[in-house]
Amino acid sequence: MANRLTKIYTKTGDDGKTGLGDGSRIDKFNSRIEGLGSIDELNAVIGIILSEEIPVKESEWLKRIQHDLFDIGGELSIPNFIKLTISKVEFLESNIDIINKELPPLKEFILPGGSKISAYTHLARTTCRRVERNLFKLNQSDKVNEVSLKYINRLSDFLFVLGRHFNKSKNINDIFWKKNI
Repeated sequence: MANRLTKIYTKTGDDGKTGLGDGSRIDKFNSRIEGLGSIDELNAVIGIILSEEIPVKESEWLKRIQHDLFDIGGELSIPNFIKLTISKVEFLESNIDIINKELPPLKEFILPGGSKISAYTHLARTTCRRVERNLFKLNQSDKVNEVSLKYINRLSDFLFVLGRHFNKSKNINDIFWKKNI
């Protein structure tokens, strides 16, 4: 593979614009760049989760998700490019079902936390919700791959049950929201 990034700084963004994969230049505050930035942030939070000791299966799931997020970033950086397929959404849905089957049913809202790994996973979930808001905002002006929108929605659900799963695996109870405390 050839060197793709031979120079880290280019000085081409000093005027408040950035380049897309198709060569076009747009404002750094454009909705497309907001979407890309929030996906990058989510990927970094998942990297924090992966820096902790977690089981191999969950680690493999999260690494696969990081690659999927990078692919969505590719879609955003090259207008009209589509990479994600429905099989990626189905992967999340099937694993949500597997994880959720092992968890006690929820009767109350839960607060983020319990174990450190669960707290990180809830941070990823809330970051994912911001990605979703950014992508739907972008979709109002520039078409976003419908599968990617579904994927991000399912990913926040996946991260929710994964956070609960991490607490359960460490024998730590979820923290339930208490009304009128």
